[in-house]
Amino acid sequence: MKIVIDEKIPFIRGVFEPWADVTYSPGRDIDAAMVKDAEALIVRTRTRCDSSLLKDSRVKIVASATIGFDHIDTSWLEKNNIKWVNAPGCNSGSVMQYITGTLFYLARKHSLDLRNLTLGIIGVGNVGSKVAHAAGAIGMRVLLNDPPRQRLEGTGMFHPLEKLFEESDILTLHVPLTLEGEDRTRYLINRSNLSRLKKSCLIINSSRGEVVENDALRDALDDRSLPGAVLDVWEGEPHADNRLVELVDIATPHIAGYSVDGKANATINSVRKVAAALDIPLTDWTPSALPLPQTPVIDLTGYGNESDILDVVGSAVRHTYAPEEDDMLFRSNPGKFEYLRDNYRIRREFSSYSVRTIDRKAEHILSELGFQIDN
Repeated sequence: MKIVIDEKIPFIRGVFEPWADVTYSPGRDIDAAMVKDAEALIVRTRTRCDSSLLKDSRVKIVASATIGFDHIDTSWLEKNNIKWVNAPGCNSGSVMQYITGTLFYLARKHSLDLRNLTLGIIGVGNVGSKVAHAAGAIGMRVLLNDPPRQRLEGTGMFHPLEKLFEESDILTLHVPLTLEGEDRTRYLINRSNLSRLKKSCLIINSSRGEVVENDALRDALDDRSLPGAVLDVWEGEPHADNRLVELVDIATPHIAGYSVDGKANATINSVRKVAAALDIPLTDWTPSALPLPQTPVIDLTGYGNESDILDVVGSAVRHTYAPEEDDMLFRSNPGKFEYLRDNYRIRREFSSYSVRTIDRKAEHILSELGFQIDN
């Protein structure tokens, strides 16, 4: 049998070779001729999986090593009895780390105390739920908006968008890109409702670029009617509006979910699902080992009992991830969007670090964020 795999999916080389003829290719170069005699595809978002790619193929399953699946024509695949799978939640810990690091960065840049701020979260799935837990742990007030969950679970914990617009000091988006229907998310944040945000509100988008109307956001930042924004995703990726890159607080090339842990989870999911579909004995597969952080033990014992608790917590968070490092690389090389993604550095999530501290309150918060505590 034959399997076609995006060459940038980590930890996967050599896994299927004992059972299949494997072709590795850049995601954008995977075409109909390449997949015609393949039984399975393992891809990322750069491969559009639809009739033009799969119409005359033998493909039985398409596995995407990503949370999103807007690059897959799911209706066409289902009508043609081709199974498809994505990896929901695979990088939720990575995005939570990105957002938490970004919150501490924004607090420093704009002289804010996170404990006095309200965080509005639009989309409370795997990622949004972890972001809500992290924000609550560091003392923020959290407002949640998720219409699909609200319809299922009732109104108790959810609020209308208007409330988030009026009361959020920081608004963060964690929704899929949906082009139609009552839960349409394309331009969920647009020229009209940008004007309804709290005047001091900062926006973070790490979901999909088209969820925010980029032209309108650029204009709002340009005329200072919006004080700041953080963008990890952009309309028209891999191209980004250069003026918008200049204006935002943090600009990164769609790497919020690019921790080693998140990538490994996505690969594990893809390997196991394809193995099950093709009857290959890899349904319990995991990578043999993941690279360790450069400095896995964070010593915060130098912070005394009189230290501000968020200074202690923020120091640990920023030890694992400081978003301005990725911002600097992208801002100086905006034309290298794909290169920066494909050659992203090793980043491990909070759970790969242990912390030493004498502050028990800080220890509790760090434990809630997922750090190991070194006693």
